[in-house]
Amino acid sequence: MEAVEREGVKDASHLYEVERRARHAERPGFRISELQIGPRQQVPWHYHNHIEDTFYVLQGRVRLFLRDPKEEVRLAPGETYTVRARRPHLVTNGGEGSAVFLVLQGIGEYDYAPLT
Repeated sequence: MEAVEREGVKDASHLYEVERRARHAERPGFRISELQIGPRQQVPWHYHNHIEDTFYVLQGRVRLFLRDPKEEVRLAPGETYTVRARRPHLVTNGGEGSAVFLVLQGIGEYDYAPLT
């Protein structure tokens, strides 16, 4: 199932709850965000039309669920994984405590296209 380009939002922070979020850098076409999610929190299914998400885990464990093709990735501290543009993905906490990770997003215009 190929993702169809949809109009994405420029700020998805109101669409889901996390324990903490911080923006470390933002330049045209690139940004670095830090998220902390609790054991039962997640970043819902979505994709980005023009940018890649590179996840880098600082603390805890993160589980990524991906489509096109279907895949599950488990990340521990110090590990990274890049999700290509237009590939649907869901981010969950893969451990018992909080998970803290960086998301490097670029290069291109950011958008967040939720899947229902």
